[in-house]
Amino acid sequence: MEILLLGTGSADGWPNPFCRCGSCASVTQVRGQTAALVDDVLLLDCGPEAPRAAIRFGRSLASVRHILFTHGHPDHVGPAALLMRHWTGAGESLDVVGPASALDQCRHWVGPDDPVRFVEVTPGDDMRMGDYRVRVLAAAHGADIGADAVLYDLESVGGRIFWATDTGPLPEATHAAVAGAAFDEVFLEETFGNYTEHGTEHHDLPAFTATVQRLRASGAVVDTTDVVAVHLSHHNPPEAELTVALSESGARPGRDGEVVTVGRRRPTRTLVLGGARSGKSAHAEALLAGESAVTYLATGGVREGDPEWAQRVRLHRERRPSSWRTAETIDVADALRSAETPLLLDCLGTWLTARMDLHRVWDGGSLEPVHTDIEELVSAWRACPTVAVAVSNEVGSGVVPPTAAGRLFRDLLGVLNARMAAESDDVVLMVAGRPLRLPAR
Repeated sequence: MEILLLGTGSADGWPNPFCRCGSCASVTQVRGQTAALVDDVLLLDCGPEAPRAAIRFGRSLASVRHILFTHGHPDHVGPAALLMRHWTGAGESLDVVGPASALDQCRHWVGPDDPVRFVEVTPGDDMRMGDYRVRVLAAAHGADIGADAVLYDLESVGGRIFWATDTGPLPEATHAAVAGAAFDEVFLEETFGNYTEHGTEHHDLPAFTATVQRLRASGAVVDTTDVVAVHLSHHNPPEAELTVALSESGARPGRDGEVVTVGRRRPTRTLVLGGARSGKSAHAEALLAGESAVTYLATGGVREGDPEWAQRVRLHRERRPSSWRTAETIDVADALRSAETPLLLDCLGTWLTARMDLHRVWDGGSLEPVHTDIEELVSAWRACPTVAVAVSNEVGSGVVPPTAAGRLFRDLLGVLNARMAAESDDVVLMVAGRPLRLPAR
């Protein structure tokens, strides 16, 4: 089962286009209204932004045969999508599923001969939709639209997921219905962050944590479950802080355009670049904050007689969780290939310096073994079987180094960074403590 997250934001998205708060100002990736495309054939919610989001992420909706609405709020129901489909003359059947509050908005948007079947559901319904078993669950949301919002437990031969947006803390009947489910993926709304006085039927961070704890206690969430926070808003702290906060419950924030493959999740490789004191190491550590065990590959080594360097190393060690294991080494290729826990490699600049020292490049030695080392490192990075984050210096934006050695190092590190970026799923540039996610080529 493949799930493409078309949006992971709240009704107003994140950032809110009319807002200048610190949270909105910190955003490096725009989040649209929450929706998902499953196996290219099933939509979980379809607000007004969802069809265009699919196009932006390189997907067509022509194969969609089922749309499952959770409730009738306008960020989840965009009935114009049915008119768009009508204009194509589509002859394939389409199931439009949801509570009355959602379906009532859609009925007038289809042509008299359109092969569209409306299926009104209530909590407790259990049905087949093509290759999927759909269990309809109660939500705590939406008194202003008739209190008929629902959640979905979706299962196929490719896995089982829980689509839980929008809702406050789950009703007891829902907890009972999902007990022992051992979901592969849980997409749970987390709208209000640290703001707990909202008085709405949504989750804030404390409520989110409590809900996940109950799901774990009941066996709905197990050690292998990927818990993804969606319906995120600017009431949340900046993403690096949010990532740390969500990690307390073993969850992570979702991202627009992210593809989740149930049962075959591809390890994620992230390259974090930045200048001196840009916050690159702290950001890299935050990306792995949700992992219970991390191997920290420290390539800087010990520099005798350099107290300033020793102080840097001490501060890095103090902010790492006690469960992390540190390995001081420059032979990182083998560590990457044989990794059994998530890895943090910090950093490529000191690794390259050490390899150049080893091959006596500064004394006129050949560059060929350095290029061989780079090739081996890139190959190991590509083959790493676990989640991995690498940190590197961005040294190409300053003045031209005054020495031949400095220029050589700058050029080689630029080559290494580009090679590593080409094999990474995400590349982040840190500027003044703020992450900028670089687009793929």
